[in-house]
Amino acid sequence: MAAPPPTLKEEQEQLRDLGFGSVISRESHLRLLNRDGSFNVARRGISFWRRLSPYQALLSMSWTRFFLVTVVAYLGANALFAELYVLCGPGGLVNTTSGDTGSAFAQAFFFSVETFATIGFGNIVPMGLLPNLVMTAESLAGLLGFALATGLLFARFSRPTTKFLYSKTSVIAPYHDISAWMFRVTNERSNQIIELQARVVMARFEPAAAGRARRFYPLALERERVAFFPLHWTVVHPIDPTSPLYGVTRQQLHDDHYEFLVLLTGIDETFATTVHSRSSYTDEEITWGAKFAQIFEKESEGERMAIDLERFHGIEPAELREND
Repeated sequence: MAAPPPTLKEEQEQLRDLGFGSVISRESHLRLLNRDGSFNVARRGISFWRRLSPYQALLSMSWTRFFLVTVVAYLGANALFAELYVLCGPGGLVNTTSGDTGSAFAQAFFFSVETFATIGFGNIVPMGLLPNLVMTAESLAGLLGFALATGLLFARFSRPTTKFLYSKTSVIAPYHDISAWMFRVTNERSNQIIELQARVVMARFEPAAAGRARRFYPLALERERVAFFPLHWTVVHPIDPTSPLYGVTRQQLHDDHYEFLVLLTGIDETFATTVHSRSSYTDEEITWGAKFAQIFEKESEGERMAIDLERFHGIEPAELREND
C-alpha cells in the first residue's frame, strides 16, 4: 500500500529542515552550531583507518600543528633510515675523513639527512649492496616527501579562507518604531569581500506529536546582501507582526532554547572564489534591551574613515518599545 502524500504542513517542515535530522531536533540541550562555525556532531562506530583522511587533516589543521607534524615526520623518517643503516653492520657506512662523527647511529642519522635532502657532502659513503639499496630507497622517499610537502604548503597558502569576527553577543534593540534582533560582523583581514550575503535561521522548540521538537524558521533580514564589505555589517531582523520572534519574551527565549544559525557567503576578491563563514547565537548569547556601541571614527587627517575593533563587542543600554 502506497504511503499517503505529505500534507502541506509536512512539506513546509521538510523545506525548513537544515539537515540535522529528527533525532537531534528533539535534543533540547544540544547546541547545533558552535560559535567557531563547527558542527556540534561527533562520528562514532567508524574504524580509525576508514576515518583517516591525511590530506584533509593536513590542509585544515593549524599552522603550528602543521609545522610540528612536518618536523616530526622529517626527523622520524631520518631516524628510521638511520636505524636501517645501523642494521647493515659496522662496515655499511664508511667515513672517509678523520673527524669524529660520534656513535654509529649519529653517523647514520646525519648521512640520512644528507641523502634525504640531496645534500651529499661525500665524507660518508655506503659500502656494499644492502647499504646502497637503503640509500636508493631513501633518495626516492626524499624526492616524494619533499614534493608532497611542497604541494601541501602551496595548497595551504592558496586555499581561500575567511577570518570574520562576530560580535560576542547579539542584541534585541530598538529599530525604527519596533524592535529588532541584531548582530554585527567584520572582516579581520585586509582582503576585500564582495557580494556578501547573509542567511539566518532561527531554531526553537515547539510542541509536537512525540513531545517537543525543534523547528526551524528562516528570518527575513533588513538587508540580505551587501555589495561591498570594507568596514562592518550589522545584520538586522525586524521583529514585526510577520516575524516568528513577534511577541516572544525573554523567558520564552530561554524556555524554548532558541538558537540563531548564521551563514555568510561572499566572494574573496583576491582569489575570485566563493568563501563562507558560519556561527550561531543561543538564547544565552542575546542581550535584551541593548544596542551596539559606535565604532566609527575619523583618522587624524580626516580623509578616511576607520573602525575601532577594540569597541567592536561593546554594547550600550537601550529602551525597547512594546510590540503591539
